[in-house]
Amino acid sequence: MPLSQKHKQQSRANIIEASRILFNRHGFAGVTIDMVMKAAGLTRGGFYNHFKNKEDLYSEAVSSFLMGRGLKWRTDAGIDPNCPGPDMARNMLQSYLSPQHLADIDAQCPLIALPSDVARSSVKVQSSYQELLEAMVWLFETSMAKHGTQARQSALTLSALCVGGMILARTLPNSSLAEEIRAAAQISAIEISESLAE
Repeated sequence: MPLSQKHKQQSRANIIEASRILFNRHGFAGVTIDMVMKAAGLTRGGFYNHFKNKEDLYSEAVSSFLMGRGLKWRTDAGIDPNCPGPDMARNMLQSYLSPQHLADIDAQCPLIALPSDVARSSVKVQSSYQELLEAMVWLFETSMAKHGTQARQSALTLSALCVGGMILARTLPNSSLAEEIRAAAQISAIEISESLAE
C-alpha cells in the first residue's frame, strides 16, 4: 500500500532535522547518508525519494532552521518579529550570545555551526545560509527602524558580533578565552543596541 502524503512529509521532516543536528556535530564531510537515515529511523533506500544528493539535503537542513528549531528558540527567547523594538533586539542578543546557545551544539544556529563548510559548498547551500543571515539582519534592522539608514549599518554590526563572536567562542571549547569572547560580544552588542534605543 502506498504511503500517505502526510507520512512522506513527516519522513522528509525527520530526515532534515536529523541531518541538521548531525551536520552541526560533524560538519558536511563527517556525515554520511547512512548516518542521517539511521538517526531519522529510516532506511537508506528512502533517502532518494526525498533528495537528489547529500548537498541537496544540506541546503534544506540549513534553510529549515529559520522556521524549525530557530522558531522555537526565538519563541523561548521572547522574540516576536510582529512586535519590533528595542526589547526584541535585546532579547535576541541576550539569547543568541548566551552560554546556553554556545553549549547546545545540536540546536545551534547554522550561522555559527557551519560557516567553513558553507563557504566550500554549492551556491544553493550558500543561498540558504545567506537567507538565515538576512533574517537576523532584518530582525535587528526592524527593531531600530526609526534610525533610518543608521539602522541598517547597526543591524549588520550586531549580526557580525553575534555570529563572529560565537564562531570564535565555539572554536575554543573549554577555554576561558572562549567565554571572554562570547561575553564581550554580548556586552558590546547590547551597548550598541541600547545606544540606539535612547
